[in-house]
Amino acid sequence: MRFDRGFLAACAATLLTACVTINVYFPAAAAEKAAEQFIGTVIGDNPAPAQAPVPQQAPAPDAPGRRVPQASWLDLLVPAAHAAEADLNVQSPAVRAIQERMKQRFEASLKAAFASGAAGLSRDGLVAVRDAGALPLAQRAALNQTVADENRDRAAVYREIAIANGHPEWEAQIRATFAAQWVEQARPGWYYQDAAGVWKQK
Repeated sequence: MRFDRGFLAACAATLLTACVTINVYFPAAAAEKAAEQFIGTVIGDNPAPAQAPVPQQAPAPDAPGRRVPQASWLDLLVPAAHAAEADLNVQSPAVRAIQERMKQRFEASLKAAFASGAAGLSRDGLVAVRDAGALPLAQRAALNQTVADENRDRAAVYREIAIANGHPEWEAQIRATFAAQWVEQARPGWYYQDAAGVWKQK
């Protein structure tokens, strides 16, 4: 049976395109881990790094019953396809500078604003003034400025992480991942918005 060369070439191009697509999938697990560490540093609850598991000794090459893994045809065509879940870089100079500002701002004013309920975590990964009446009148203007500064830095950090990893198109997914982690790491008593925008208290 004869195959048209053009058909075979089209099939090969399709396969290679699929491989490239695999290679640029958004690394969700890595992004979640990066967000957890970043936010933990900002609010002072950065967990200790997990201890690496002790590797098990592989059987000798001539051990009975040992099966030698076979490389798939996808590995042979595009070995880089398995790079999809690579670590997400959040240590660029720009990101570190923003993180330091956010940490200082949290300790200076946002921590108290969250505790009082005057500010809360919005569903889009930012901060919102939830109840200005929880603060004395003289402090409300300062809270508005603090929230504006914080939101400017948060938007910038989501963008900078995407750019630092060579994928500006990941910005929305990074923002969504951070939004979930801000709520996950919120302390008891803090307010946050659910998916419908309704305020809830943790």
